[in-house]
Amino acid sequence: MIEIKKQTYSEQVADHIRQGILNGEYRPGDQIKEVVLAARLSISRAPIREALQILSQEGLIVSEPQKGKHVTALTAKEIKDSYFTGGVLEAAAVARALPDYAPEDIRKLEEIVDAMKHVADQGLPVERVAELDNRFHRVLFSRVDNELLVELCRRSCQGISKFLLFRHWIKLFPVHEIHMRHQAILDAVRSGEPLQLEACIRKHYIDAGEKMAYFGVDVYQP
Repeated sequence: MIEIKKQTYSEQVADHIRQGILNGEYRPGDQIKEVVLAARLSISRAPIREALQILSQEGLIVSEPQKGKHVTALTAKEIKDSYFTGGVLEAAAVARALPDYAPEDIRKLEEIVDAMKHVADQGLPVERVAELDNRFHRVLFSRVDNELLVELCRRSCQGISKFLLFRHWIKLFPVHEIHMRHQAILDAVRSGEPLQLEACIRKHYIDAGEKMAYFGVDVYQP
């Protein structure tokens, strides 16, 4: 039996469900039953309900009348649209913030890209790239002075790539190609040209969205 400390409540329940989605225990389309989770975690249904509301706001859970709550399952078009939207928003946000990047920011991006190259050159597990990717985009967002825009960017496709379809996203590109894709963004940042940077980031997301769309519920057969 999984134990949940009494002081953790809804957020830790949400973390538990996120981890279940991440490791494939809960797959897109799977029903999430409050009573089952409450029994498994040995807690009341109230924090379960609150956790599911949190995950609904994040786009990971959908609730339908007469059908209950399910892990979000997206069509190919919805996936492509999400990546396109995320790319447009992040590209515009980062390009606008370009004059505000300091030498220290560039150095951090260089270190991350070098670490990606090390993973590729040494044949290390591809999972190591996931955290590097997170760090890379956190640095890009660090100079964006618009919290709403940052949240919209993350909501657009992060839930797809980092939770709903992570097992596919992590294998989307060979590691050496992941390195080169981020090297291209770094080079665009170094260029100091906002239009070049914006185009590069948009292409980064559009290319990923085209590949991820294969795993939409209307085209992918597990």
